[in-house]
Amino acid sequence: MAAIEEFLSARRNEGLLRELRPISARRDGRVRVGAREYLDLSSNDYLGLAVHPRMSQAAKQALDEFGAGACASRLMGGDLDIFHRLEERVAKFKSTESALVFNSGYQANVGIFSALLGRGDAAFADRASHASILDGIRLSGARLFRFRHNDPAHLESLLKRERAKFKDALIATETVFSMDGDRAPLRELADLKERHGCRMFVDEAHATGVFGATGSGVVEADGLAGRIELVLGTFSKALGSFGAYLATSQPIVDYLVNTCRSFIYSTALPPAVIACNRVSLDLVAEESWRRETVLDRSTRFRELLRERGFAAIGASQIVPVILGDNRRALAFAKALQEKGYWVVAVRPPTVPPGQARLRFSLTALHSWDALRKLADDMSDIGI
Repeated sequence: MAAIEEFLSARRNEGLLRELRPISARRDGRVRVGAREYLDLSSNDYLGLAVHPRMSQAAKQALDEFGAGACASRLMGGDLDIFHRLEERVAKFKSTESALVFNSGYQANVGIFSALLGRGDAAFADRASHASILDGIRLSGARLFRFRHNDPAHLESLLKRERAKFKDALIATETVFSMDGDRAPLRELADLKERHGCRMFVDEAHATGVFGATGSGVVEADGLAGRIELVLGTFSKALGSFGAYLATSQPIVDYLVNTCRSFIYSTALPPAVIACNRVSLDLVAEESWRRETVLDRSTRFRELLRERGFAAIGASQIVPVILGDNRRALAFAKALQEKGYWVVAVRPPTVPPGQARLRFSLTALHSWDALRKLADDMSDIGI
C-alpha cells in the first residue's frame, strides 16, 4: 500500500496524475459536466453520428428483436446472423475478401498480434503506434523493433539489418496517429514491406469514416487497397458506435477464429451495438458532407492557431497544440474549461516527455464561428 501511495504522490507532484471526471450528458458537440455545459473538444465522434436518429432507431429495433446482450461468445452461441451481415458489409467497405468483428480496438490488437506472430518472428512498428499494438506484439513473443515516427528511411535500415534473421515479419503502423494527428507515409511503407518480404498491418481507427473517396480510410485515399494484408478499424470513433474489425483475407479470418484468444474467450457485442455499426457504414456512404466539413474546418482551425503563434501540428481532424510543460498544459486546459471548452491536457507517458499538449478533436458538429471564437479565447490566455 505504501508503494501505491508513493506512486500517486509522485504523479501528482509531477503534474501527471490522471483522474476521472464524469460527464452527465453529451449531444450535438456539447457536454454537460456538473451544472455546466461545454463545447466538446475531446470526443472522437468525428462525424457526429453517435446522436444520429437512425443509429438510435437501429439500436431500439435490435433490442426489441434480440434483447440486451449476445449472452455468449460467438463460438458458444452468441453468433447472431447480424454479425455476419456486418462483416460482409465491412469487407465490401474496405475492399477485402473478409472481415472479423472484435469487441474493441484494444482487444483486437492484443489478440491479432498474439495469434499471428510468435518466437522467431519480428515486428517493425512505428514508435508512435498505439499502446495496444505494442502490447500485442510483446505478448506474441516476437522481437519488436520500433522505427522513428513516420520515418521510412529508418525502417528500411532496420529491415536491411534485421529482416533476414526472422521467419515471419510484420510492419505495423497507424494511418492517422491519435496524439499527433498526422498521417503515415503509407505508400513508402507498403513499398518497403514488399521489397523485404513482410506483411503489413495498419490501424485505421482514426481514419475510418474521415479519409478516402467513400470514407474507407487512408488505405483507400492512398490507393493501396489490395496491397495491405491486415487493416484494422473501429466503430467507436467516426462511426459513432462501439467495437472494432479486422479487414483481411478469408484464410486469416478462419485462422483467427481458431487461435485469437481475445476473440475466442470474449462474450460477443450486444446486438444493439451491431445494428448501430451497420447503420453507421450506410451513413458514411450517404452523408459525405460530414467528412468534408470536419476536414475543411480542422485545416482552417490549424492554420488560424499557427497564425496566432501556437504550435499546432497534424494533418487531420485531430489538432494537437504542443505546450511542452505538464503543468502549463494542465493550466491551459483549466483556463479553457473556465471559458466553456471541454479540452483535456495530454501528458507523458501518452506522449513523449516535454511534449505535453492540448488535443483538439474536431467534429462535423462544430461550427466555424465556434472554432474561431476558441482561437480568440486561446490568444487571451497568458500561460
